[in-house]
Amino acid sequence: MAVKRTGQLSLAEAFLGQKLAGGSSPLDRLSGLVKWYRFEKLLNPLRDGGPGRAAWPPLVLFKALLLQSLYGLSDRELEEALGDRLSFRRFVGLGLEESIPDHSVLSRFRNLLVGEGLMERLFGELDRQLEKVGVILKSGTMLDATLIDAVSAPPTAERPSKDADARPVRRGKGGFTFGYKAHVGVDEGSGLIRTVITTPANVNDTVMADHLIRGDEKTVWADAAYDTHARRARLKAEGRKPRIARRPNKHHSLPERLKRYNRLIARRRAAVETTFATLKNRMKLTTIRYVGLAKAAAQVTLAAIAFNMRRWAAITG
Repeated sequence: MAVKRTGQLSLAEAFLGQKLAGGSSPLDRLSGLVKWYRFEKLLNPLRDGGPGRAAWPPLVLFKALLLQSLYGLSDRELEEALGDRLSFRRFVGLGLEESIPDHSVLSRFRNLLVGEGLMERLFGELDRQLEKVGVILKSGTMLDATLIDAVSAPPTAERPSKDADARPVRRGKGGFTFGYKAHVGVDEGSGLIRTVITTPANVNDTVMADHLIRGDEKTVWADAAYDTHARRARLKAEGRKPRIARRPNKHHSLPERLKRYNRLIARRRAAVETTFATLKNRMKLTTIRYVGLAKAAAQVTLAAIAFNMRRWAAITG
């Protein structure tokens, strides 16, 4: 299959060079950090240009989806931004005079990524690069989870929901969320996401906890939702410190000593809230845009990849 050639400089770009490119935007700095050829090796089997058309290079489309996650854009908004913003074009590798992939191309490529199960491998590739440059500290892992609304309406007595995988869960006094839950393990100190798992919203936090622990950290930090005797004992046996807030016994309240212990843990693990604030407020990961658990997990994992790249640029900038 023919592949589109991209990144060809126009006369204006060649003449103006760095004056046009700038070279100092956050996206330019990020672009210089990542070893993109390693992602390209994973992505190259994915070719979809549609009938009678040359295929877009998968790396161009992958970078476009990263921009979508970084800025919380819909497919159509991403298409428009690629047409309007020079920094976006530079990041994905498109010259000023080149055409851009439309929203249908971007949607098909995302479906290919999901269908081939590549998201976890892409996340793992970035994790290896972060480890190699030494920005992952491994002093501790902070466990937490956050709810994300489904785009589909919840079921009613008259009709089912269009999203059969999303689930409702109580939230606060009298409220509830219908959607999914992102479970994360965040590296203490660097703030990088080391593990991410997406489930329906009604899956209890503690169910996924052991899958979030990498095994190379010295300490595990978590709130009381993750507290079990078995987990604390296992972490101690494995040589890791279990800094997990204690839950009160249903028959007895916590003694003052454990209340102070819980407050200390809460202060230390509060940094994980910065991760969720960035994902939700800056990257607008407040709604799963697509239907079904597989696509929801892909959206969350792609957001985690984009988050870690942004964080990497901030750490080294």
